[in-house]
Amino acid sequence: MKNRLFLAVFATVLTFGTINAQQKTVNTETSTVTWKGYKVTGSHTGTVNLKEGTLAFDGDKLSGGQFTIDMTSLVSTDLEGEYKGKLEGHLKSDDFFGIANNPTSTLVFNKVEASGKNSYKVTGDLTIKGKTNPISLDVSVYGSKATATMKVDRAKYDIKYGSGSFFDNLGNKTIYDEFDLVVDLEFSDL
Repeated sequence: MKNRLFLAVFATVLTFGTINAQQKTVNTETSTVTWKGYKVTGSHTGTVNLKEGTLAFDGDKLSGGQFTIDMTSLVSTDLEGEYKGKLEGHLKSDDFFGIANNPTSTLVFNKVEASGKNSYKVTGDLTIKGKTNPISLDVSVYGSKATATMKVDRAKYDIKYGSGSFFDNLGNKTIYDEFDLVVDLEFSDL
């Protein structure tokens, strides 16, 4: 009898939590993902598009999210002409993101903790080039918009080109392992 009562209460709690969770779809046309990579002699910036994404809310509190990034859309915004084309081609090659075999990357939120009004510390799983690693990010939500910032260590995804973590004596050809992502999302109810 006690087991049945426990199971009934547990099922009610699960159902209640599911009813309260609201999925919001991310507008991929108006949302942006900006990247910045660093090397000894400077940096490069660019964008990559979201293919799809959703955020989950319990009431007005962020509780989850998942995103698919279209790696084929990766572009440089700080260069023009021939150098722009060369950098984009190299970033899309197997030296970096290998988009021929890995046209998408994913991010799935695993844990969301409030860190202030409208602010959250999120841990999740980021998959790049078929390799999945945990990542931490800061997310702020205001109305139907959210922003997120994170640092990604490319060495964890076996992206070795120009990395001092894998090669010695690179000198001024060293490309730092960490790159920054700044994400600006707009979303609405599903």
